[in-house]
Amino acid sequence: MRFYLLRHAVTAETGITLSGRLPGIPLSADGRHMAEFAADMLAALRPAMLVSSPVDRCKETAGIVGGQWGLKPHLDRAFIEADYGSWSGRKLAALYRLKAWSHLMASAARFRFPDGETLEEVQRRAVAGIERLAATHRKDATIVIVSHADVIRSLVAHYLGMPLDLIHRLNVRPTSISVVELNGDGPPRVPIVNHVGGKV
Repeated sequence: MRFYLLRHAVTAETGITLSGRLPGIPLSADGRHMAEFAADMLAALRPAMLVSSPVDRCKETAGIVGGQWGLKPHLDRAFIEADYGSWSGRKLAALYRLKAWSHLMASAARFRFPDGETLEEVQRRAVAGIERLAATHRKDATIVIVSHADVIRSLVAHYLGMPLDLIHRLNVRPTSISVVELNGDGPPRVPIVNHVGGKV
């Protein structure tokens, strides 16, 4: 079974604000173009299911990508953005100056966002979501999941057997594609990470 993990396209806040789960932040014009390009990259697939985080920027990206297959995205909170708690909506430039940000970079597995989740909790629910989908679909099925950088990084780290403290070594750019393969009795494989080139 192949899972194509697509990060959402950009909004006007991407790279400026830690938007988290805040509503009312649509894709920018550039973001809509990026989503259309992502749709072209994935055009050759015949997915059994299109899954999306319920956050607006993912739903909008998934709607554009799924239009080519006539698939409406199934919203699944297993793949929702990390709960950044009181950091949600804050400017990244200000967060970078905090001592707590250094702790996040150094010890990601043990860091809890103020009033929010840990990345370990994010990883646990996202992996559970993948395993649930794997259990309810054919072994040769393809599923596309539109989600967020930290969620995708946590999934890639898990299936690579990579310590969560090293998660920030993984780059997951907007509309990049990462692929996880679950092979039944064999070990999982991660053949593609952060692909933003041509068709996959």
